[in-house]
Amino acid sequence: MPHAMDGPEDAEAVNTLRVGVLRLSRRLRHLSVDRTLSLAELSALGTLARCGAMTPGELARKEHVQPPSMTRILSLLQERGLVALQPHPEDRRQKLVAATDAAEEMLAASREQRNAWLTGLADELTEEEWDALRAAAPVLHKLAHL
Repeated sequence: MPHAMDGPEDAEAVNTLRVGVLRLSRRLRHLSVDRTLSLAELSALGTLARCGAMTPGELARKEHVQPPSMTRILSLLQERGLVALQPHPEDRRQKLVAATDAAEEMLAASREQRNAWLTGLADELTEEEWDALRAAAPVLHKLAHL
């Protein structure tokens, strides 16, 4: 059964979580391998890399942006050779968009850089803090995908 927030300790935990996630996210964004890409562009590339080719409309829904915004994002990514359009296998009126090998390489380098940076930070944690981090990681992942 889900836990309902019921006291000042829960409110403080939520506030601490929000501040910590925002600060960590901001620091991670500054580690980008390619600083010329916006957060929306990187997010769209990441979704394509994880989920595979899809229509621009499907990608817009997954990214929670309006279709015209996704059209602009995809146009910029296509100009940079990071996405490619493919024919839709069932509907000739539609196209599928997919991340290119160049995008996959860039995303892998970015992941490697960010993981190395986080590992360096985590080296400063005590064993008890590592235990808490191991326990919290799946919960944070769940919150990010609710």
